[in-house]
Amino acid sequence: MKSIHAKTALLPEGWRNDVVVGLGEDGRIAFVDHASSRSAITEPGATLNDRTNGPDAQSTHQVAVLLPAPANVHSHAFQRAMAGLTERRGQDPCDSFWTWRRLMYRFIERLTPEQVEAIAAFVQMEMLEAGYATNVEFHYLHHQSGGDPYDNLAELSERIVAAALSSGIGMTLLPVHYQFGGCDQRPLVEGQRRFGTNLDTYTQLWAGAESAVKQLPGDAHIGVAPHSLRAVARKTLPLLMTIAPEAPFHMHLAEQIAEVKEIQGAWGARPVEWLLENVDVTNRWCLIHCTQMQSHETTKLAETGAVAGLCPITESSLGDGIFDGVRFLGAKGCIGIGSDSNVRISLSEELRTLEYSQRLRDHSRAALATTEYSTGRRLLDAVVRGGAQAAGRDSGQIVAGQWADLLSLDDEHPDLAGRTGDTIIDSFVFAGDDRMVREVWSAGRHKVTAGQHVNRETIVRRYRHVMQSLAEAL
Repeated sequence: MKSIHAKTALLPEGWRNDVVVGLGEDGRIAFVDHASSRSAITEPGATLNDRTNGPDAQSTHQVAVLLPAPANVHSHAFQRAMAGLTERRGQDPCDSFWTWRRLMYRFIERLTPEQVEAIAAFVQMEMLEAGYATNVEFHYLHHQSGGDPYDNLAELSERIVAAALSSGIGMTLLPVHYQFGGCDQRPLVEGQRRFGTNLDTYTQLWAGAESAVKQLPGDAHIGVAPHSLRAVARKTLPLLMTIAPEAPFHMHLAEQIAEVKEIQGAWGARPVEWLLENVDVTNRWCLIHCTQMQSHETTKLAETGAVAGLCPITESSLGDGIFDGVRFLGAKGCIGIGSDSNVRISLSEELRTLEYSQRLRDHSRAALATTEYSTGRRLLDAVVRGGAQAAGRDSGQIVAGQWADLLSLDDEHPDLAGRTGDTIIDSFVFAGDDRMVREVWSAGRHKVTAGQHVNRETIVRRYRHVMQSLAEAL
């Protein structure tokens, strides 16, 4: 049996030193031992050194700091290839999310299935190197340029799966239903047609995607994702909820002011109000962004047990607004973290941006800390727990029986010198960056070592070729 020996690790009961974590062949954590607990050591007089220096010592990986690795709860993989291409202002003096979206529509007309796969593998590699163990892919790019379906309706879903096989990341695939261009049910325009599904085609596409996911290891999942209230029919929402009644169910909600106004005008209520009054929102839901909520909506959404899927870097990039994390977490709400547009893949920066947004809004410090836990610790605890819930994944803690989703930090990094306990996480989030991440396991698959993905050279080479081809085409 392979195992990890950590100088220090964050366990559910807190920080423990001299920890050994056994990795089962099934990808789950087989046992957890530490210096103050010998419960899993059955041999009389056995010690932790026997675990790490005995006959199986060659199967033990030595690390400094071991943490549970979170899921990235929201990603549009193909948008990674747009990073750096949308930072110029056009003729419109009020450049916004909506002008960015028009640029995105023009960009995706160029993408081939092979390019989508190469981009997705590169994104997943970056996620792993940043410390994420799982990619929850909100996948709405379905059809050919112009909107005609591929002969295989799930062609591009299969490309996301193929990328996950290459990168080794944990996968929760969310095929997206996207039918209308707005609440008035206007047809999709050029650029949106590659997304379009009606209920029948979506059901067929989802079945094809489900078959594709079965090619992945046993920790993979599939969920259901209506794009947003403005892109689906009211009568369709409850039907979508029955496709896979126990699976994760994700949807964009209340991201933009214009979106809130449109839904309020057409449906007679603000989006969060309408959803909570008309749908049974449970803990299998993950609502993405929620940056345009009023105080009472924030509290009520927290009470449902649904995860708020936050993407602070993208929300900053697009000027979405600031999620009320202080109120939501104060109401015992669940949050996850995602990279969304993938303009930058950085776990530490997502957490830092979330906290700093609260401080800027409220003119405060340590906004999301409590008297018991520091800011970094509270954020990490929240996103590993909420991320596992949103992904439908048995992970989020270093506990026997859960998937071995783990990351280690380098205690040789200058910003971690002399740090112990929660100040390790605070230093990772606020003083350092993802270069501190040394090793990452996804369901026991050791995919990042010494800070780099094990297949980095091949994945980067394919991505460079795609980017050169796109540059020439554009």
